[in-house]
Amino acid sequence: MTLPHPLTPPTPPPPPTPQVRPVRLGPRSVAALALVSAVGIVGFGWPFLAPPSSRLSAHAQDAPWLFAGLLVLLVAVVAATVAESGLGPKAVAMLGVLAATGAALRPLGAGTAGIEPMFFLMVLSGRVLGPGFGFTLGSLTMFASALLTGGVGPWMPFQMLAMGWFTMGAGLLPGPDRLRGRGELALLAVYGFLAAFAYGTIMNLAGWPFMGALASGIAFDPQAAVPANLARFLAYCAATSLGWDLGRAVVTVVLTLTLGPAVLRALRRATRRAAFETAVTFEPH
Repeated sequence: MTLPHPLTPPTPPPPPTPQVRPVRLGPRSVAALALVSAVGIVGFGWPFLAPPSSRLSAHAQDAPWLFAGLLVLLVAVVAATVAESGLGPKAVAMLGVLAATGAALRPLGAGTAGIEPMFFLMVLSGRVLGPGFGFTLGSLTMFASALLTGGVGPWMPFQMLAMGWFTMGAGLLPGPDRLRGRGELALLAVYGFLAAFAYGTIMNLAGWPFMGALASGIAFDPQAAVPANLARFLAYCAATSLGWDLGRAVVTVVLTLTLGPAVLRALRRATRRAAFETAVTFEPH
């Protein structure tokens, strides 16, 4: 038996297997997503974009119903993304399972004190399956949960777009193919914490301009300048949703750190077994 030379260098580990991205963002999908995001930014941020003399403020009460038309555009973006990426039946099945799971998780806490376990699943799914899948999954999950809980209304397009951004952001985090272990969990936990507050702040913009005289000290004032309305909005967030957003952020962090390793392994294993991008070929005899 020949013994290895003591100076023989160790065999290097195999390179990490690149992640499979079931939904790739093609040029048309990117353009459509950029368009709907631009419309969404205007729809969310119009109180800070319209000057006090603008007639837009006079029709503020009509804005939620008009903005509900964004739902059609969101569905079109999701459909275009799925069609352009050539999504196979296995990827469609995984998309449906994850969207149904997220929709089922949402009512468990009923939003009580920010206990919303669906957010950690969206973070992990977006991380493993990429930004294209993330935006599609986030939007469809909110749509399915609205149907499940009877939460269909003019606020639903806001929720779909915000959750699409939330989940897509997880797919844009650095190191998707190399970062693993505690470093990845820490990255996802920090993202989930910050994004939970961002989601709550964005959703506050959907309802804050329409408070009217319910809370005059923190309500939107069409005649006030942007700095004054910004101060009112920050006071509104602190008074109404800070505790809620903190609870959502803490729950997301705790679930990510405790259940994250098992869920990440399961998602990556399912993605590899599905082999979304493996083309079917036939060899000639």
